[in-house]
Amino acid sequence: MPDRPLRVLISGGGTGGHIHPALAIAEALQARKPDTVIEFVGARGRMEMDRVPAAGHTITGLPITGFDRRLSTRNLLFPFRLLRSLWMSRRIVRRFRPDVAIGVGGFASGPLLWAAAKAGIPTVIQEQNGFPGITNRLLARHVDRVCAGFPGLERWFPADKIIETGNPLRKGLIDRLGHASGVDRSEREARRHFGLAEGRPVLLVLGGSLGAASMNRAVRALAESGLLAEKGLQVLWQCGGRYADEHTAWTTAHGDPDLHVTGFIDRMDLAYDAASIIASRAGAMSIAELGLVGKPTLLVPSPHVTEDHQTKNALSVVDRGGAVLIPDNRIVDTLGTEVRSLLDDAETCTALSDALAKTARPDAADRVVDQVLSALSTPSPAE
Repeated sequence: MPDRPLRVLISGGGTGGHIHPALAIAEALQARKPDTVIEFVGARGRMEMDRVPAAGHTITGLPITGFDRRLSTRNLLFPFRLLRSLWMSRRIVRRFRPDVAIGVGGFASGPLLWAAAKAGIPTVIQEQNGFPGITNRLLARHVDRVCAGFPGLERWFPADKIIETGNPLRKGLIDRLGHASGVDRSEREARRHFGLAEGRPVLLVLGGSLGAASMNRAVRALAESGLLAEKGLQVLWQCGGRYADEHTAWTTAHGDPDLHVTGFIDRMDLAYDAASIIASRAGAMSIAELGLVGKPTLLVPSPHVTEDHQTKNALSVVDRGGAVLIPDNRIVDTLGTEVRSLLDDAETCTALSDALAKTARPDAADRVVDQVLSALSTPSPAE
């Protein structure tokens, strides 16, 4: 462990699912060692180039891009962008002189972690999903440690490098979600925020910030089935920004006051507080949040993600009794049936909630930091 301030490179991004844990790790590092110097490395044109500076950190962009799985003119440029990114990564490592490099997945983490490992810098990757991304799979034999968000990654990484830490969430979010457990006062405040009635069940539907067409169709089918009136059910429905106009107009025309539709929910902590049952996509970070919330949950994996990794994420929870899995191609036909079943079965709801809460890892960021600091004092294994 160096006597001077710790110097850390954190690389990756491309999606919120990579950026949010990266920021959580940085926050936990600086909480543990306030003088830590952190620099991020991302991919030019990707969302980390805006999100990371907004969080108060410096970031350098690499020209790296993804490789299309189908024939594409973009693929012709990929080798040149990769070589330039590798060259830039070596220069970043020499300039910054990191004590450790952390990769969180995404295009940029490949060149940077490879350059750091070749320079003899301790390296750690944090894999959020139950099915690792291609970048982290390629890095597996080069890095020193793998901090896993889910169990069962031995198929892709050496077992002796894997530590199951859970997926890191930022402290502010953990603090807000920590009371999202049906406490009467917070539930009343949350329902008042969204204009929901007290004393009646609420279904929270989350198709992601962009929305999910299948889940939106399922909500409309549920509303037309009469279940809301029959069970006194209210629906808080995040339909996604690109679908907001369409479904707001439909909801107005439908005339059901128990349908509350919005393109995006900016106070997700209050939405969780208000909910009795949750139907959600199965992104890794969503599941990390849902574990802290601990309410009866229906997971609907997106079929549009690489290697169907959301299904692997969902199964890691479902196999422990923490949620009900609904395939995307069945959600329209079965959402109402599953919601009715949960509304009629308090015992199952309690069992699901208890099992889901046991998957929570509120200390995940600190556990990753433990591994990062430990890697500094452990000799790297020979490749």
